[in-house]
Amino acid sequence: MHAYFKSIWPPLVAVILFIAIWQGAVSLFHIEKWMLPAPSDIAREAASQAERLGMHASATIQLTLIGFAAGTAVGLLIAMVLHLVPFLKSALYPLLILSQNIPTIALAPLLLIWFGFGLLPKLITIILVCFFPVAVAAMDGLTRTDAAMMNYMRMAGAKRHHIFWKLELPHALPSVFSGVKIAATYSVMGAIIAEWIGADKGIGYYMMLQKSAYRTDRLFVAIMIIVALSLLLFLLIALLEKLLVRWRPQKRQ
Repeated sequence: MHAYFKSIWPPLVAVILFIAIWQGAVSLFHIEKWMLPAPSDIAREAASQAERLGMHASATIQLTLIGFAAGTAVGLLIAMVLHLVPFLKSALYPLLILSQNIPTIALAPLLLIWFGFGLLPKLITIILVCFFPVAVAAMDGLTRTDAAMMNYMRMAGAKRHHIFWKLELPHALPSVFSGVKIAATYSVMGAIIAEWIGADKGIGYYMMLQKSAYRTDRLFVAIMIIVALSLLLFLLIALLEKLLVRWRPQKRQ
């Protein structure tokens, strides 16, 4: 408990100090609320909009979780196939890297034209954001299997699929979770982008409405919700990693 408090208090103090400076600067320099609202104004607006924000946040959470799960599954499937078929890895891996040079927000309008305004284009948007870090991290982990254990299993007569499921995949789990944690934060961003392009509910849709009304305070509230959702999802994946990867040696403090 002492170690946890020791690690958490420096960033907590930094955040409190930042908020205090922000509040003081807005009051001291008489900054207009529409330009930069004070933290107290943002907190009041969050309280007054709680029910409405809850509805929009619920829609974003649902979209994020479905897209994140699908994106993670696609990333893992791609990593396994490319690892098990070296020819495909040589042919397709450069294309995967090239695909990340296309901004997701530029593809989203095309997805709407091709698939309409339903759930599918939004899920594809999140999948495109999520799958790459999972695939790259998983492929990297699968190539770092202990060579001595690999040779031992081969000498013991283990077949290729046994080596993969019993040795390579478990050994790659720390790397896989590293990619999944990155994808978790990206999934919230992907959901917001999808809602910007075409939706009738969600935090992204709420942000577009408030932008048009020049409600900067409400935009800050939406940003806080996005940050909170990203952190929560990241922490949940980190907890799952701690439960599943028990054999990983702990770092010395």
